[in-house]
Amino acid sequence: MKINSAEFIISNSEVSKCPQERLPEYAFIGRSNVGKSSLINMLTNHKNLAKTSGRPGKTQLINHFKINSNWFLVDLPGYGYARVSKKTKEVFQKFITDYFEKREQLVCAFVLIDIRLEAQAIDLEFITYLGEIEVPFCIIFTKADKISKTKIDSHVAAYRKKLLASNWEEMPPYFITSSADGTGKEKLLTYIEEINTEVFKDLNNF
Repeated sequence: MKINSAEFIISNSEVSKCPQERLPEYAFIGRSNVGKSSLINMLTNHKNLAKTSGRPGKTQLINHFKINSNWFLVDLPGYGYARVSKKTKEVFQKFITDYFEKREQLVCAFVLIDIRLEAQAIDLEFITYLGEIEVPFCIIFTKADKISKTKIDSHVAAYRKKLLASNWEEMPPYFITSSADGTGKEKLLTYIEEINTEVFKDLNNF
């Protein structure tokens, strides 16, 4: 898939105020400081489409971007560490869960995980949550340029082992990416394009 256009549409904290167009949506979420904004900018060929910051927890709203005029990329607040108040975190949690549980246009969630780290409980808990509410999702391992292929393979295997031990039948689809060198970009965009093709085959059921 070639990204010809990427346009910011709206930011809000209420699912009811999200765009009403019946277009497929792909939600990107992960722990704070996982490199989500950099990944979004890399995928869309825009340096500043999503805001990047050295301060974790900068994204605080549901952000919709229309891509190629026929699908939405949704940038969601990070879970876990963020320099915000406990009350603000509770608000984040509420509209994040509302989005995943109520948004009919959502066709796939992408859970971003820093490949440099050992399997984190908070990531595994969020993956389990998505499984429980039956939201289709993939894992995107970020920052692959920072460690060796041997370590990448080892960390992916560790996630596979923990998920299979938690009653998952198989490892969810996953992608190895790097915003620095573009690793995984084409595979990820091709995956989205394949889902879009299926969605657009029968818009009446979408």
